[in-house]
Amino acid sequence: MEKSFSFLRTCFKIVNWSTLGAAFIMLFTSCEKLLVEEPKFMVVENFFNTASEVESAVNAIFVPLRGGNFTTYQTSLECQADFTYGRGSWAPLSEYKGLNDANINRVAGLWNAFYLSIRNANLVIQNAPKGKSISKADISKYIAEAKFMRAFNYFQLVRNWAGVPLRTEANMTEKDLKKSTVDEVYNLIVSDLKEAENALLDKPSQVGRPSKWAAKALLADVYLQLAKYAEARDKADEVIKSNKFSLVPVATKADFQTKVFGPELVSTTEEIFYFKYSRQLGQGNYMLWITNHPSTNLFNFGGAYVVYGQNTESFYRTWEDNDIRKALWEKVNIGLGPNTLISSKFADQKAVEQLGAGNDDPVYAYADVLLIY
Repeated sequence: MEKSFSFLRTCFKIVNWSTLGAAFIMLFTSCEKLLVEEPKFMVVENFFNTASEVESAVNAIFVPLRGGNFTTYQTSLECQADFTYGRGSWAPLSEYKGLNDANINRVAGLWNAFYLSIRNANLVIQNAPKGKSISKADISKYIAEAKFMRAFNYFQLVRNWAGVPLRTEANMTEKDLKKSTVDEVYNLIVSDLKEAENALLDKPSQVGRPSKWAAKALLADVYLQLAKYAEARDKADEVIKSNKFSLVPVATKADFQTKVFGPELVSTTEEIFYFKYSRQLGQGNYMLWITNHPSTNLFNFGGAYVVYGQNTESFYRTWEDNDIRKALWEKVNIGLGPNTLISSKFADQKAVEQLGAGNDDPVYAYADVLLIY
């Protein structure tokens, strides 16, 4: 039926008011065979019945965050860090002058993306238990993945907007929903993550899906945000003592660019929860275009060099020179003076488009857990 709708949209585009009647006759004559096909669109009544269908619905939870949305979110926050600045339309963020027209639209898009992801998670939580041809084990696993992602989204929302409307599987169709308190939002986050860490697999069936260790890492971060330091430490320690993760040995800047953040990596011993990307149209990491400058030759599609630093800042001047990570900030004159620094953390010279770099986005790595601990 989607094919039919697509054809109808094409037909309507050629219609003008002066020829409306004639066009309708031609439209429905030419579309007649398409309109009598059996419906193929997804509705709750004929979906969520098998493990593959529920898995597809879980995959849909990730879609709103992929593309450029989550990297845009990260960049918006990075521009407000103590050691970085935003350039162009992003400059008001680092200057703490509020939002301009461009950033208002960006932030509105992020709000929508988080709630669309939450809606898709709620659909899984609500409908997976009704499946007719799916095992209880699969139902439990996919609901746990959905609750992990719902908690992940609400964690972003509550830290940036404080109290927000809590949409769950029980009220997601209500139109007028009041804001919940910050405590109420965190209560749902913690509840979802506790369920997730108990029901998720020890090792995910596919890289990029959350495991029980990802749930523990996220929960440790939540506890840290809530100033529950003992709980944060203990939850991070569970991940450490699992002995399932370790830091990738590095000796040079190039090691970081290839062995830790490289575009051809499938996974590493540091990976706990990453957004996975590949060199495919519309399936790559947008961060490289956001941060890169065309002169660096790190990314074959140029770059917007939105985020930059200055080597005159105290954070950089007091940074130990023998720390290899310091070399990931390179001096590049982008027209803002010779002391400008550009991140070279991500590099992909074989990307297929601006949104086509193969580097994964390390949301929670083993290094993060060590830092939380």
